[in-house]
Amino acid sequence: MNHRQFLGVTAALVLAVPTSAAAPSLLQRSLAEPARAAQRGADARRHPAELVALADLKPGQRILDLIPGDGYWTRIFSRMVGPRGRVYAVWPQAYARMATGNVRQLKDIARQYGNVTVQVQPSTVLTAPEPLDVVWTSDNYHDYNDKFMGSPGSLSLARGAYRLLRPGGLFVVIDHSAASGRGLKDTEELHRIERAAVIREANAAGFRLAAESNILRNPRDPLTIAVFDPKIRFHTSQFALKFRKPGR
Repeated sequence: MNHRQFLGVTAALVLAVPTSAAAPSLLQRSLAEPARAAQRGADARRHPAELVALADLKPGQRILDLIPGDGYWTRIFSRMVGPRGRVYAVWPQAYARMATGNVRQLKDIARQYGNVTVQVQPSTVLTAPEPLDVVWTSDNYHDYNDKFMGSPGSLSLARGAYRLLRPGGLFVVIDHSAASGRGLKDTEELHRIERAAVIREANAAGFRLAAESNILRNPRDPLTIAVFDPKIRFHTSQFALKFRKPGR
């Protein structure tokens, strides 16, 4: 076999070797974690891959998961930021009084993941023990306007998030859509808030809208019934907004 023939055979052998699939991303690995098995059934409607991508999470970061429910997002965040990162799962006391079961669930999760800290804070004035990279709230921004929370106003939440974030940090708000022009009028009865109202308040707090996702938009939602109504529950039209604190 001459030199040219040898090179040809070698090239053919290289081409014949099957190429492996790309290694799964950190987000894909976080979503595939076995400990999420009981919650994975909600993925089809909650779209975690698309929404968590908004937060630009990296290993070592600090994220505050505000009013985290059963820990659906907390588990994903824990894997995303890794052992050198930290996830603060936080309730204001006014909300925690109605969510004692969820608080217990999160304390169990914190025992499984060494980087999760559960806090029930005494007031609606948001606090954190260190500067944060992300503040995340899913379906609870509107609650800050309601009586059971003492009606501090959702603008106070936006300002609190701004205060706690590092320059360049992100504030991610997911919430149930209200009809155009309704502003904050439907937070108490329907548990909805208008997208434009959230943007106005975030801008007033100092944030700038950086991106958004329409993955949770549902054109069949009339936007005029309570989010707990059986006709629309778990299928409300929602918006997902990413705000950035100016800086680096």
